[in-house]
Amino acid sequence: MSLENFIYESVSEILNDKYEEVRKRIEKHKEIYHDDTAICFSLLALNAFINKDFNSFYQFMNDASFLVEQSKDCLTNILHEMVLGFINFSEKSTALYAINYNKARKLSIKNQKTEFFEKLNSLLKCPAISHYSNHNQTKDPLIALVNIGQAVAAEKNIDLLIKTIAEETKTAMNADRCTVYLYDKEHNELYSKVATGLDTKELRVPADKGLAGHVVKTGETINIKDAYNDKRFNPDVDKKTGYRTKNMLCIPIKNFNQEIIGVFQVINKFDEYFTPDDEDLLVAIASSAGISLENAQLFEKQRKLLEEQKVILDSFIETLAASIDARDKITSGHSSRVRMFATLIAREFGMEKHDLYVLERAAALHDIGKIGIRDSVLQKEGKLTPEEYKHIQEHVEITHHILEKIHSSKDFEEITEIACSHHEKYDGSGYYRHLKGEEIPFGGRILAVSDVFDAITSKRHYRDKMPIEKVIDIIMNGSGSHFDPQVVEKFLSVKLSQIVGVFVTENHLKIEKEDLKTLEKYNLLDLYYSIVNNCSNKLLQVFNKYYVGVDLEHE
Repeated sequence: MSLENFIYESVSEILNDKYEEVRKRIEKHKEIYHDDTAICFSLLALNAFINKDFNSFYQFMNDASFLVEQSKDCLTNILHEMVLGFINFSEKSTALYAINYNKARKLSIKNQKTEFFEKLNSLLKCPAISHYSNHNQTKDPLIALVNIGQAVAAEKNIDLLIKTIAEETKTAMNADRCTVYLYDKEHNELYSKVATGLDTKELRVPADKGLAGHVVKTGETINIKDAYNDKRFNPDVDKKTGYRTKNMLCIPIKNFNQEIIGVFQVINKFDEYFTPDDEDLLVAIASSAGISLENAQLFEKQRKLLEEQKVILDSFIETLAASIDARDKITSGHSSRVRMFATLIAREFGMEKHDLYVLERAAALHDIGKIGIRDSVLQKEGKLTPEEYKHIQEHVEITHHILEKIHSSKDFEEITEIACSHHEKYDGSGYYRHLKGEEIPFGGRILAVSDVFDAITSKRHYRDKMPIEKVIDIIMNGSGSHFDPQVVEKFLSVKLSQIVGVFVTENHLKIEKEDLKTLEKYNLLDLYYSIVNNCSNKLLQVFNKYYVGVDLEHE
């Protein structure tokens, strides 16, 4: 069944009160197709709303809204707007419904999904709206302000916000074009990332030239009937774009503190000239837009700051991990490989991007506590004494103590908990807190398998790599006692091409094309049974070429 048909069928069943049946089918689809999670949450929200389960509705709608913000998929966005529109229409919020309807319609036209939009709308049985088709409606300042205010209220992306304001204002003012300029005080320039009807991505002009510059300098409203006969008009923009400006209305955009942060420039009104009523309407629009623009700018600064902090945190984590590699060259790269194996397992589970980020950082830091282990023990060649083994076990608790002292976010608290639980065992016999089963963080259970697998497939002071069949046997026998059975199952289903992809980061071999084709067909479990059942050694030969550097065919 195609995704579109899945949506049609789900909506139809929801509207026919098949609550529990459709909920189970949507949940199952969500588990199988993780990329469709946002779509499933929108459908679950609609399902809960129809059945007056408002607690579930708010939860599903919040989850859907969050995921839709991250998604660029047109079906995801169209469905979400249609569901919101249906709910707003049902609640008699017609202004909000109009905005949802038109957003969905525009998306469908832009992405050539009009058939999907129309079929979905026919199922929901909401009335069609011709966006601002009633010319008299645009004459009503209140309606224009409500439409524009609702359209920009929730938008945080500065580029999309500018575009939305420009498009909505152009329509409300019955003009050919509208440009929203922002004022760059540092460079004394006006810039527009979106100019309606123009192909240019960013347009910059000096803030001391032209009509827009005059508005920034004086704070005045300028309404001219003939631009080329006004000395304040700067024709350079027209020369760059090939556009001909006839009449223009230009007013300042101010923030909450009444500081000028930009300029509205509306060009070429269809009804001859801009009137005093148009000036009043644009002033009102600018008041609302100014606050939205300033909020979006602050949000953008905060986003960039968080990105910078994330880069700093990542580099800090890499530095800590590298400090362990520097102490013991023979185990150098262990944390990096554990991270890669953990990532492969997590992807088999379909782990969300954010959770995967936390897991990978925990993997990088899982052995940081070894910084507190004596060199004589950490680098000892040969078997450890009971006292030495007890000492090296302390690295997990040391890891916890080191990481918990770092003042950071909730994410880092999760990183700490996962990192210090990689030696816990599923049956509770691990260390250092003797956690059992699901008491162990899920990420810690993944690290447990990843850590052991890398340890026994890597060369150590006192031994070489283990034969791969013995390695897999250890992992399988540890299922249910040492390891979470579900994690073992997922790990054994990882393709050999991906496992070998980790090995070659250490030995710097390049996987040959024909070998890659072979390795992509099989997983670790396939390899194990081919060995124990004495099947053709071709698969083992190819695998060992990259695992231990041995080509059995030419031994």
